[in-house]
Amino acid sequence: MTGICIGMIGYGEVGKIFTEGLKNKLGVASMITWDLKFAAPGTSPDLSAAAHRMGIAAAAGMAQLCEAATLIVSAVTASNTLAVAQEAARQLRPGTLFLDLNSASPGTKRQAAEAIEAAGGHYVEAGVMTSVPPYGIRVPMLLGGAKAEDLASTLRGWDMDATAVARDIGVASAIKMCRSIMIKGLEALVIESYSTAHYYGVADKVLPTLAETFPQIDWPAQGAYFFSRVVQHGKRRAEEMRESAATVREAGFPPLMAAAIAEKHDWVARLAAQGVFDGVPKDAPWEAYAQRLLSIGAKQD
Repeated sequence: MTGICIGMIGYGEVGKIFTEGLKNKLGVASMITWDLKFAAPGTSPDLSAAAHRMGIAAAAGMAQLCEAATLIVSAVTASNTLAVAQEAARQLRPGTLFLDLNSASPGTKRQAAEAIEAAGGHYVEAGVMTSVPPYGIRVPMLLGGAKAEDLASTLRGWDMDATAVARDIGVASAIKMCRSIMIKGLEALVIESYSTAHYYGVADKVLPTLAETFPQIDWPAQGAYFFSRVVQHGKRRAEEMRESAATVREAGFPPLMAAAIAEKHDWVARLAAQGVFDGVPKDAPWEAYAQRLLSIGAKQD
């Protein structure tokens, strides 16, 4: 693929990382991005200016992005996965590739694919298999769809870690969602276990027992990372876990654990929005986050 214009829908953490990492790749002629915040009072100038400083054109809306782009990348919140695909389907040119990075259930991804394909586009789902920031554009991704292998080849040419796993939509997202139940579940368990241990003053006894069972994990450091990521991105993680719950439900049984994990992440997100963690540095030890949780006590629901 040459002369590609990449259209990035969503200029949040992932969108910024991907646009910055891809803008100078061979074959990429231009880049354009659109985010709902561009149209929000008080946020548009700063966010649009940030895109321009990075050499990325800020679109006036979805229509402008779809008119320019030959490869659209959707990097929005899980709850907006389908709505964004449906809106793009009303605007995109036939033949456009649509790469969906969002963490959504197989059923949601199939609905999104139907919308894009009906408009003459080519839908490729991606299961992004770990947190993006440490890896940048080299974050491992599993692709699915009729054009998955072709697109994976292009992405690997851009030094990305992309592997086509199926021509059918839903396989890559199922892998991602099942993994998310474990990873986001572990985050939720760590927050609850560590905070409770901190309350009782027994953390120095509990964490060594974890290290005995799983010695390859640095439990204090991993705990601090889990706390910080949920505090920063709890809302997004809760949305992803609701899609994980939908994945379980689509499999035919109640998502008891996935639903509870979503509630835990959402709870932390609400506290963060209320300012409970204000002033805690991102690289703070886990105890700093746990102490803030304990400080609110039974006052929070």
